[in-house]
Amino acid sequence: MMKGTFFCVDAHTCGNPVRLVTSGHPHLQGRTMSEKRQDFLANHDWIRKALMFEPRGHDMMSGSFLYPPCSDNADAAILFIETSGCLPMCGHGTIGTITAAIETGLLKPRTPGKLVLDVPAGQIEIDYQQTGAKVDWVRIYNVPAYLAHKDAILDIPGLGTLKVDVSYGGNYYVIVDPQDNFPGLRHWSAADILRWSPIVRQVAQDTLTCVHPNDPTVRGVSHVLWTGDTISEGSDGANAVFYGDKAIDRSPCGTGTSARLAQLYARGKLKVGDSYTHESIIGSQFIGRIESATRVGDYDAIRPSIQGWARVFGQNAITVDDSDPYALGFQVV
Repeated sequence: MMKGTFFCVDAHTCGNPVRLVTSGHPHLQGRTMSEKRQDFLANHDWIRKALMFEPRGHDMMSGSFLYPPCSDNADAAILFIETSGCLPMCGHGTIGTITAAIETGLLKPRTPGKLVLDVPAGQIEIDYQQTGAKVDWVRIYNVPAYLAHKDAILDIPGLGTLKVDVSYGGNYYVIVDPQDNFPGLRHWSAADILRWSPIVRQVAQDTLTCVHPNDPTVRGVSHVLWTGDTISEGSDGANAVFYGDKAIDRSPCGTGTSARLAQLYARGKLKVGDSYTHESIIGSQFIGRIESATRVGDYDAIRPSIQGWARVFGQNAITVDDSDPYALGFQVV
């Protein structure tokens, strides 16, 4: 039987939802969060579906569980859940999770203003600023990011060819810059993005090999990042990130920003120490920075940081009972 009550803290990071699940944690087998992620997917994925999909969630829903750390030097661990799956890393999810956990007293850092977290993609570090009971901002020092494919040609049925890069920032992203068959983000509607993104992602999956050199369970293109002109003052670039079956990230996307920084670094457009303010489809902003150069397997890579904010707006208790014909949720595609 699949039954339980899950207490949750709901928040959003720069417009995109984060549901921190504070009870009902399944016991996960494994030494690392990567191994625990595989156990969750194999044995407990019904929880993700029940809490993320309709009628308890929606197409953009994203969430997380806090777990005890896997490493001696870490404060905690995070498991990411959303409509697209159980991700290796989620930037906006981390910012929202830490904000909610600090403000509600669920997480007590060893050093105020700093955290070390185990995530499925590796280990990340956090700086945050708190004023009274509120967290003003969170900065993530993310896992290394790198450009996996440069100038790949994809033949998109009904659209034509696209020249794309594929970059890793915690997840693999097809990055589409303006060109003949894509005039730019501000010249396409959200409906256009939702129409073409699944096709682009599938062609990329069929055409390009994406396997992380250090963890073969992190594989395959999961996101599509479209770029274009900015609408907010101070932004250096704009993006719309597609994920799941029909979701567009309302935040500037943390792993997407990391992937974008790695792409621009590999192309010589940014260098170590440079900052890059990245905006979302609604104009909200993350501040990205290239902290250092490193290597991922045989690839030149960077260590990026991403700074953003989140706001807590509610708490709820969600009951899942398999007598409900929609216990595992649904999507209307």
